[in-house]
Amino acid sequence: MDVGTTRMTVTSPEQMRDLGRRLAKLLRPGDLVLLTGELGAGKTTLTRGLGEGLGVRGAVTSPTFVIARVHPSLSDGPPLVHVDAYRLGGGLEEMEDLDLDVSLPDSVIAVEWGEGKVEELSEDRLHVVIERTVGAETEENDVRGVAVIGVGPRWADEDLASLAG
Repeated sequence: MDVGTTRMTVTSPEQMRDLGRRLAKLLRPGDLVLLTGELGAGKTTLTRGLGEGLGVRGAVTSPTFVIARVHPSLSDGPPLVHVDAYRLGGGLEEMEDLDLDVSLPDSVIAVEWGEGKVEELSEDRLHVVIERTVGAETEENDVRGVAVIGVGPRWADEDLASLAG
């Protein structure tokens, strides 16, 4: 059940990272973030900002070939588990092999390409949809429309509009 949606325009990779840093301030252990968008949309850039905002160790890079990477907290915050489900075709069964349900209570889990694959992990999740904005392209083609959708009771009282900056 969608409990709130915030839409915004992001015009540079730095703004996408900043959105990730702002989003991190709302996250707590047990949160699941689904990231949807075509190749090059900015999913990993946003996750890099999440990592910075959460204060985790290690450079946040796309975990395409390792599938999942854990970034421990440098303080007493939750670790960030960054998953790239692009190469996983089997849905939740393949995802279960990663034991994300074990990590979820203590971590923030960000899953790129997770739509249709990980929703069953939690009734509460944030779904971030990133789309290139047609007709509003800059020379660098960095303009994106971003929708942040809160799903489930966890997000009912959260002010997602504050993410718009």
